Amino acid sequence: MYQPGILERRTHSVRPWMIVFITTAIVLTLAIIIGLLVYFLEYDQTTHYYQASLQIPSIDYNPDFSVEHSRTRTDLKQKINNEINKIFQRSSLNHHYIRSHVVNFRPNNHGLKADILLKFKFTSKNAGTMKRQADKIVHENMKSDESFLKIDTSLPYLREVNGAQAEHFLNSCCGLGMDYPLMERIAQGQVAEPAAWPWQASLQVDGTHFCGASLISEAWLLTAAHCFDTHKNPKLWMASFGTTLRSPLIRRKVQSIIVHENYAAHKHEDDIAVVELSTPVLFSENVHRVCLPDATFNVLPRSKVFVTGWGALKASGPFPNTLRQVEVEVLHNDVCNQVNVYGGAVSSGMICAGFLSGERDACEGDSGGPLVIARDRNVWYLIGIVSWGIGCGKENKPGLYTRVTHYRDWIKSKTNI
Repeated sequence: MYQPGILERRTHSVRPWMIVFITTAIVLTLAIIIGLLVYFLEYDQTTHYYQASLQIPSIDYNPDFSVEHSRTRTDLKQKINNEINKIFQRSSLNHHYIRSHVVNFRPNNHGLKADILLKFKFTSKNAGTMKRQADKIVHENMKSDESFLKIDTSLPYLREVNGAQAEHFLNSCCGLGMDYPLMERIAQGQVAEPAAWPWQASLQVDGTHFCGASLISEAWLLTAAHCFDTHKNPKLWMASFGTTLRSPLIRRKVQSIIVHENYAAHKHEDDIAVVELSTPVLFSENVHRVCLPDATFNVLPRSKVFVTGWGALKASGPFPNTLRQVEVEVLHNDVCNQVNVYGGAVSSGMICAGFLSGERDACEGDSGGPLVIARDRNVWYLIGIVSWGIGCGKENKPGLYTRVTHYRDWIKSKTNI
């Protein structure tokens, strides 16, 4: 009798290299899918801005609300921003909401009106849905008695704002630049960070830097009169902005130059001029205005101040391409009028700043540039214009600056600022 045959089980073994190949393919596929999801959910998002008008019936209009950086205005802006932040941070748009910004305050029959700007980030294809959600969130919360803010019924809906114009509004406050740093003892100053001094401008002829200047509005610069001793025709001049002379952020032609009527090239008095740009600039994080002080703004001796510019690092030296900054100290005019210093040449229309020991100072090419001081909350005020001095950083020869407060009325008469 035949024994039944024993069937041999034939299995096909998978080779190790095939396992590695299949695993790698799966991992790569998953990585691509996850990458695409991350891109479309995160990196494909764009910034969107909306303007809204709100009523604050519990607060009456106060003229201080129109005074830039006044305590009354600043505190109310903060209160409004805190309320808007709270509303959106606890909403379905929490991960898309970026910030709010109070643009303006206006009087109203029902109290006070505030124009605000809202900043969001989401994919463009969802813009319509997101705007409707934001509208709904604002209306629902401002109907509630919990909020002191109410919708302005004359302008009840969010209105989309162009990105460049929105950034202009966001950076419309004056004097917002570098956080006040610790003092560093660097004889020739240090390279300025981007956006540290966004009001700094370079005045140029045929692409060559001649002087510094300070942006005091969308269309006006403040600088030194002596910058125009040689070239007086506005058509010869160009203003550039940004921290580098070569590859500037933006450039503008000059429309007009107004030099102080009493300035004379052989004197140092009244060394001040205003320059009107042919086309206003749009403010951004990197380009916006410095604050102008009131005529009563007081700067005490020994105050720490900064001077910035593209001037030479030493007498007769080359101009650097990148903006530099240096911290100096305000000196009493009586000190600078000593016989061994400037012997009585420093007038009440000038500020003396630097060190009797020499060290740090402005130099050739810094003329017309800003001397600024930080006040509350790191808001920078223009107190001086680089004017003159003997040498650069020489002992007993600190820098002399046109005192802006002394000419505050003159500036207003020419620019209405």
